[in-house]
Amino acid sequence: MKRVALASLAKSLARSLAILGLWFAASPPAQAQEAKTVYRCPGNPILYTDSISAKEARDKGCRTLEGAPITVIQAQKPTVTKPATTGSGARPADNKVDPNEQKARDSDARRILDAELRKEEEKLAALKKEYNNGEPERLGDERNYQKYLDRTAELKAALARKEADVAAIRRELSKLQ
Repeated sequence: MKRVALASLAKSLARSLAILGLWFAASPPAQAQEAKTVYRCPGNPILYTDSISAKEARDKGCRTLEGAPITVIQAQKPTVTKPATTGSGARPADNKVDPNEQKARDSDARRILDAELRKEEEKLAALKKEYNNGEPERLGDERNYQKYLDRTAELKAALARKEADVAAIRRELSKLQ
């Protein structure tokens, strides 16, 4: 009876060792790393590095880490996926567009940007007229001078934003020409 129990125990142990061996074989090998000084540098996010010199670390206000070793886990490489296809499935989506179709898209974009530019320039002109070179007309509810100053500051900020919008649209238009 003892022999049967020992044989069963030996088989079980052999299986466990085989599984453990497969697990170790599948896991990446541990690589010996030479001991380098690791620095903890302040900032957002905090930087842990061993690739700077002691002088650079001192200049940046970094301090050395002593004690427990730092474990670095390397990320797995992303898997390569197949390129997406268009609705018909005939060609990948990353191929170039037909030149005639691209010209049509460009002309549509130019037309839309031109219309947008005209609207924004009209709004800018209206804001400039209302702002009146920093002296807008006082409204009836602005008996308190601070209300008038607040509205003037808001108009000035709105004017600056609108000028930036117009400049951005002009830059986009210049890219299309």
